[in-house]
Amino acid sequence: MKCMTKPYSLDFRQKVIEAIELDGYKKSEASKIFNISRNTIDLWLKRRDETGNLKPKPNKPPGSNHRITDWQKFREFANNHGDRTQEQMAELWEGEISSRTISRALKKIGFSRKKNLWLPRTGRRETSSISVTNSQNRT
Repeated sequence: MKCMTKPYSLDFRQKVIEAIELDGYKKSEASKIFNISRNTIDLWLKRRDETGNLKPKPNKPPGSNHRITDWQKFREFANNHGDRTQEQMAELWEGEISSRTISRALKKIGFSRKKNLWLPRTGRRETSSISVTNSQNRT
């Protein structure tokens, strides 16, 4: 699972940018002093130029944008199309969805993708006893 790190605070971002613009530090010096990468400083400056502020983007936790919300509908879909591959199921689902999302959703509803090779007793042939011949009995 991907771990989301906490963004730097607005106060810290402002302090770094002030050190560069007001105190005259070079970006490389500020990156060493504040123990951040030079690229991070460049990204902050780019963000300020584009948006007018240094505020971090809202931190969305992973998995918050679920593609499947109606689980009863998905159960019915899985029962109707369970014989197809996950790629085919993804194409048949009404919205844009990946085969990996189908896989996670099937697991969530407890839908097994394993084939059942068990045969019922009726229709099975009974195994006959096999007589073993001894090589001495052969002439």
